[in-house]
Amino acid sequence: MRFGILGTGVVGKTIAARLDGMGHEVMVGTRDPEETMARTDPDQYGSPPFSAWQQEHPEVRLVAFGEAAAHGEMVVNATSGAVSLEALEMAGEDNLYGKVLIDISNPLDFSRGMPPTLWVSNTDSLGERIQRRFPEVKVVKTLHTMNAYLMVDPTQLAEADHTVFVSGDDPEAKAEVTELLRSFGWTDIIDLGDITTARGTEMVMPIWLRLFGALQKPIFNFKIVR
Repeated sequence: MRFGILGTGVVGKTIAARLDGMGHEVMVGTRDPEETMARTDPDQYGSPPFSAWQQEHPEVRLVAFGEAAAHGEMVVNATSGAVSLEALEMAGEDNLYGKVLIDISNPLDFSRGMPPTLWVSNTDSLGERIQRRFPEVKVVKTLHTMNAYLMVDPTQLAEADHTVFVSGDDPEAKAEVTELLRSFGWTDIIDLGDITTARGTEMVMPIWLRLFGALQKPIFNFKIVR
């Protein structure tokens, strides 16, 4: 399958590498490909620049948001939540039309330092805002409640049947995304319902951040025991 990944951060690179390794055709989209490739310093988390990552994944092309969205049969929004709507506008409504959009973003507000707060919650969600802005896109919210490396390989935890959530209005789109999650190794996949249920999973982030601070490591996840 052809995938367009929007975003060149840790999440975007991790998802792209996993899909590429599975034999999918992957393009990664960014605002300015030349500027992204010209960076030589590590990012804010200490990760190597994109150019170093691409040397290890030469078959993954870096292109503008619009070209990545046009390429993908399925598109992944791995941009920072603060700029997700802007990035999707740049990707282009026509390029996204009718496609499944996996939304991994979180509405985190870092303006007052750490830990960040949520700039939308309770009565709305970023997933819903994306769906309202692009009504012909099949938005499926998932994978945003865990570290990037667990997203693509849940077996990094000894108890690999921990939980991933799925929210979205289109049942067929959710079935396609669920199949992709199973190919990553996920077994405990809970369909919460329509896109409004993303309010709950986006609001998991405050407790996730506090657990990260307490545990001093990001490789953990939630398990719904029933």
